[in-house]
Amino acid sequence: MSVESVDFTNPIFTNEDKAREHLETLRWPDGPFCPHCGSVNVHRLEGKSHRPGLFQCNDCAQAFTVTVGGVMERSHIPLRKWVLAFYLLNSSKKGISAHQLHRMLGITYKSAWFMAHRVREAMSPANPSPLGGHGKTVEADETVVGGKARNRAYAKKPPRKAIVLSLVERGGHVRSFKIAKVTAKTLRPVIVQAASRKSRLVTDEDKSYIRLGDEFAKHESVNHRYAEYVRGDVYTNTAENFFSILKRGIYGVYHHVSEAHLQRYLAEFDFRYSNRAKLGVNDGERAARAIKGAEGKRLTYRPAH
Repeated sequence: MSVESVDFTNPIFTNEDKAREHLETLRWPDGPFCPHCGSVNVHRLEGKSHRPGLFQCNDCAQAFTVTVGGVMERSHIPLRKWVLAFYLLNSSKKGISAHQLHRMLGITYKSAWFMAHRVREAMSPANPSPLGGHGKTVEADETVVGGKARNRAYAKKPPRKAIVLSLVERGGHVRSFKIAKVTAKTLRPVIVQAASRKSRLVTDEDKSYIRLGDEFAKHESVNHRYAEYVRGDVYTNTAENFFSILKRGIYGVYHHVSEAHLQRYLAEFDFRYSNRAKLGVNDGERAARAIKGAEGKRLTYRPAH
């Protein structure tokens, strides 16, 4: 999966009307409805006095377009560039930087940065189902992300690091979370909410998982401290493989990720992994799913003071 897989000659990336039609088809497969009141009793406003793609609800009388009630609402960036941004972020396995988006889309860096975060917001799960279930295995592991002091020639103090917990269903999806520290008190509420307790839980030897494991159908662990990484089908290698993709993206593409925005970056990597080619999802379908996920989400820009 790479940017090279995107067909830049596709009309949805070059023609505003085609881009809008593409978005309308994805959001309203059964026909348009009002995002204000939910009514399907709507009509398209035609004529030169109305901008393209404008609808009006016959029940609440409010006007709307396909972008209302989603991450693209009130954006002045052309829809064709929005569609391309969705496809670029979803076809790049390790992500794409805001600087690269700024150059490829011909918009300012500030706009590209904010646009990328809005796309990530669309990729964030709204009401996710618990991972695993009866007869399924969920791996839980944690890692540290953040710069190393020895790589910063003029750093006055070591850069802050963040702890990431990932739950990976073998052959399925992944959910990642930024956590304060690795303790039973911080791990339990996250894991029991994100993973079905009917699952078999596999972890490393950390003591924080011992009592937590009793709440699941079965709990097994490997002892990394004594160089035990695989014992039959007991391992956390699936989670480790996900971490390798995550870190290559953060260090190699984004270089620095603010702790304040880390959870949104995790959602981006989770989304691509959970909609990967091995699960039968190609780049186009992955981008389409992300666009559909934009509905009902807003992200406003708040400058630092």
